[in-house]
Amino acid sequence: MNQGLFISIEGPEGAGKTTIINLLASLLGDEGFQVVVTREPGGIEIAEQIRGVILNKENTAMDARTEALLYAAARRQHLVEKVRPSLVDGKIILCDRFIDSSLAYQGYARGLGIDEVLSINQFAIEDMMPSLTLYFDLDPEIGLDRISKNSGREVNRLDLENLEFHQRVREGYLLLTERFPERIVKIDSSKEIEQVLQEAREKIGQLITKLRP
Repeated sequence: MNQGLFISIEGPEGAGKTTIINLLASLLGDEGFQVVVTREPGGIEIAEQIRGVILNKENTAMDARTEALLYAAARRQHLVEKVRPSLVDGKIILCDRFIDSSLAYQGYARGLGIDEVLSINQFAIEDMMPSLTLYFDLDPEIGLDRISKNSGREVNRLDLENLEFHQRVREGYLLLTERFPERIVKIDSSKEIEQVLQEAREKIGQLITKLRP
């Protein structure tokens, strides 16, 4: 595979994205692929600074549109500085969250409208979309319970939202899986981690096989 590959990993809070991403990176690296692990918002210095503003637990007065615009701004800078250059170098990018997070969280759960938030982000990303999105589906109650038991995990402003908000986030994601079935693959992340990892690796393997000359 000579061309790079952009894969985003999505899911509600506590779905295990970070754990699976790191395991996938290790597996793919052992197979000889060059892998870049990154995250949104963040991944590069400017975007990490924006992340600090968005997720600061003290910023409770942040307007939903401000939040959506900040995510789009961080996404643009991350794309320009990290994602595009990595693709040119032929690397596999595993990105913890991308545009679908904005559509589910701000578009649906915050009530701004999926299409409205999509338009903001289309300006930010131009034509750059992941070749594959793995959506780790999980009941919000289970996810929030996992977070409460993980003392080493960063607790951010979104984690502090009520259960109803997180349920709307999941509803938003499920709508997106129906809207973009050619790109988004749903994986049940309530299963054992080995099963989730195996299914995720299989989906990536199918894409790599398809793209090989």
